[in-house]
Amino acid sequence: MSSKEARFKEIFKANSKKIYHLCYGYTGDEEAANDLMQETFLKVWQSLDKFRNQAMISTWIYRIAVNTCLSWLRVEKRMAKDELTDNIIENKHEELSEKNEQVALLYKCISQLEENERIIITMVLDELPYSEIAEISGVSEGNLRVKIHRIKHKLTEIYNRYERF
Repeated sequence: MSSKEARFKEIFKANSKKIYHLCYGYTGDEEAANDLMQETFLKVWQSLDKFRNQAMISTWIYRIAVNTCLSWLRVEKRMAKDELTDNIIENKHEELSEKNEQVALLYKCISQLEENERIIITMVLDELPYSEIAEISGVSEGNLRVKIHRIKHKLTEIYNRYERF
């Protein structure tokens, strides 16, 4: 195994779960999230030699994942994404246990947030340090705390609409 392969394997092991959650937050669909995660790591592999350690590698990977997800969303919006995603999520709901239903509902609510809000709350759920979230999202830590508070409030409102049904 080459040093690049060993390094990539280590990077994948350390970041794949977080990147999957990020992609799932954008898509609300397990299959699409897996595809986007794989696409992200394909780009990481292709560009690994160009990574210059100017930022943390996880920050760099998050940026690749976010760009990959945003590209996917642009295509999905042109293909009537909302209807398709709702159908997929409804089908998944029937297959999931009660705990998984709550997780699926949380991600369904997250998928209704604005794109920049989605990435921030997904990173919060993945327990990334605020300093890293601030760097990735391009806002100050102070502003980030305000944004997170507002996002949580907005998520609660979205969640409560579902709880009534």
